[in-house]
Amino acid sequence: MPEGQIRKAISGFYYVEQDGQLIQCKSRGVFRNRGIHPLVGDFVTYVPDGDNDALITVVHERRNELVRPPISNIDQALLVFSMVEPAFSPHLLDRFLVVVESFGVKPVICLTKKDLACAEELEKVAEAAAYYKKIGYDVIETFIDDESLSDILQPYLKGKTTVLAGQSGVGKSTLLNTVLPMLALKTGEISEALGRGKHTTRHVELLEIAGGLVADTPGFSSLDFDHIDKEQLSYYFVDMDELSAMCKFRGCLHMKEPKCAVKEQVEAGEMPRHRYENYLQFMQEILDRKPRYDKHD
Repeated sequence: MPEGQIRKAISGFYYVEQDGQLIQCKSRGVFRNRGIHPLVGDFVTYVPDGDNDALITVVHERRNELVRPPISNIDQALLVFSMVEPAFSPHLLDRFLVVVESFGVKPVICLTKKDLACAEELEKVAEAAAYYKKIGYDVIETFIDDESLSDILQPYLKGKTTVLAGQSGVGKSTLLNTVLPMLALKTGEISEALGRGKHTTRHVELLEIAGGLVADTPGFSSLDFDHIDKEQLSYYFVDMDELSAMCKFRGCLHMKEPKCAVKEQVEAGEMPRHRYENYLQFMQEILDRKPRYDKHD
């Protein structure tokens, strides 16, 4: 039976790519009974079903999945942060990094509007960027209207499935036009062709861009930590995760415990204090979270 990948979903139909063609499919009712919902990004098996449509019979195992937007098998998230307008926020970036890491998705940091920043702002961002590079993150710095941006991004996008995410208050169109103009153009054409307006069903779609696949909607609209337990949080601070093995106590939460390697790094100036403070704030959010009860309890 033929197999392919769901590239878009709209109004109950799934469009599966196979050998350069999109096959319009429906989903088996048995999936709903099992609580399985096909997602854009899923690799599936399908069979012909009538003259026009096909029927998805198997949804293959996912490497990861997101709820908002509903998409699966993502390789990386391009985290877009401006240096100014709005001002660069290490706190918000750390929040994005934790959420992205928790879903098993690789973050790539893209800093924009470099040409609009003053010397003081550039110095602040450069210091932060240097640390993120030091702990293993890819960091891209661009101008607001950098015509070579597509060339800069191509090696990062090629062969990958990417979602876009960014600062709160940055609209989707602004985000796409600033970071990836060629993608914004394509999604605009597709939206117009679909007649999509404010009352039209929204959909997620993977588009072939720069030798890879890019989701046409910003990802990670939810930035809470409801799915993360207190013992897991330091795993998603990659610098803390490496240090945890050197803490005196196994399972150290890096809060009030003595001989904590993370706190020692902070005091020694090897880890930015604001990053540790962000960790503490995120931990408090998790500790303050209401207990989750099973509906069968």
